[in-house]
Amino acid sequence: MDYTPHTEDDIRQMLDAIGVDSVDDLFAPIPQNLRLGRRLQLGDPKSESEVFDQLHSLAALNRATDRLTCFAGGGAYDHYIPAAVRACAGRSEFMTSYTPYQPELSQGVLGAVFDFQSMICELTGMEIAGSGLYDGAAAMNEAVHLASAATGRKKVVVSRAINPNYRQVLDSLGDSLNYEFVTASAQAGVTDFGDVSGAAAVIVGQPNFFGCLEDVRAAADLAHEAGALLIVHFDPLSVGLLESPGALGADVVIGEGQCLGNDLNFGGPYLGIFATRLEHARRMPGRIVGATVDVHGKPGYVLTLQTREQHIRRAKATSNVCTDQTLMAVTASVYLSWLGPKGLRELISRCVRLTHLAADLAAELPGCRVRFDAPFFREFVLEVPGSAPEALLALAANGYLAGPSLEAFPGMENCLLVAATERRTVAQVEQMIKSLGQVIAA
Repeated sequence: MDYTPHTEDDIRQMLDAIGVDSVDDLFAPIPQNLRLGRRLQLGDPKSESEVFDQLHSLAALNRATDRLTCFAGGGAYDHYIPAAVRACAGRSEFMTSYTPYQPELSQGVLGAVFDFQSMICELTGMEIAGSGLYDGAAAMNEAVHLASAATGRKKVVVSRAINPNYRQVLDSLGDSLNYEFVTASAQAGVTDFGDVSGAAAVIVGQPNFFGCLEDVRAAADLAHEAGALLIVHFDPLSVGLLESPGALGADVVIGEGQCLGNDLNFGGPYLGIFATRLEHARRMPGRIVGATVDVHGKPGYVLTLQTREQHIRRAKATSNVCTDQTLMAVTASVYLSWLGPKGLRELISRCVRLTHLAADLAAELPGCRVRFDAPFFREFVLEVPGSAPEALLALAANGYLAGPSLEAFPGMENCLLVAATERRTVAQVEQMIKSLGQVIAA
């Protein structure tokens, strides 16, 4: 039996209103080969409690980070989220707020987002930041748009050591807008850009997807000599120890803000970070919150430079990004306020120490080695004997979540990523490597 909230009378009234005799006639234009051809196999009707029990059983098939000790990297990390962050960002004023079109009704949200933008400017070393795109991949897309508009070029040189998921998104973008994406090799774990002449942008990670540290200043010099912009995808926590990308010559800095107080959330929703130099302000995507004063001289906040398609003629819009990740941006603002500069330095220092401990111990296992000699930060590529995906499954069976595997990169089918956050202990690192040794021996 199928469930539908509409009665036969409801259906009849709707069909009459649009001038169609039957539901079959309504769907007649859909080709037969695209139709299911049978009724949905929903089973017998169930009570509310029975449906809940079934869904609960299905959900229990997942093994989340509260049941696995997490050493996974690749752009999303299992950081501790303080209770204060959840309490403040979870207030109904933020949880239920929508686009702040009327600033007189949205000063709290606008103020929080302005704080977020200000903090992102400090982290990136840039002069202006937006309020938060969908995720890091969306931010990279928008950075390419900006660079192409600024230079009038379509060629983009992309490091091989960029998140492969981001690269898939870029390739989808290129198909529709005639961008030419050229891959720069990273055989030794860091990027060899080669010839970048005629490029609108050069894209590099800091640290890159392999966890290795790139020479951002050299990449900036290379890009600027060719008349291109340097786009740096950075780890926002890394600047607790590393120089900001802006100070090293980046023109656009993007990143994934999941690590700033946001949960793993099974892959989303996440938070795209976007910051650039003031000269590119009018080409920025999404929203920018600006500070001003009202007619009485009191400070206030408004949306400004809204050059997206909802606020400007479509032909002149710099972006078609509509809704942004305001709740995640507010969460990041609260998290960074709680952490502070000293806390940021201590947190990332612990991550780096634990990651390097894991690398040292893993390198002692038979058949294992750290794949690259380049300096790495808070994750590293580990080469294991045999299949990396099979090793990860065996580790998960022992209670440890590592990875992802790197079979997307040719010649790295037996490689995986290992990362450690401040939530891990020395004992957990030692036990995970011991478990990996047992997996390899088996």
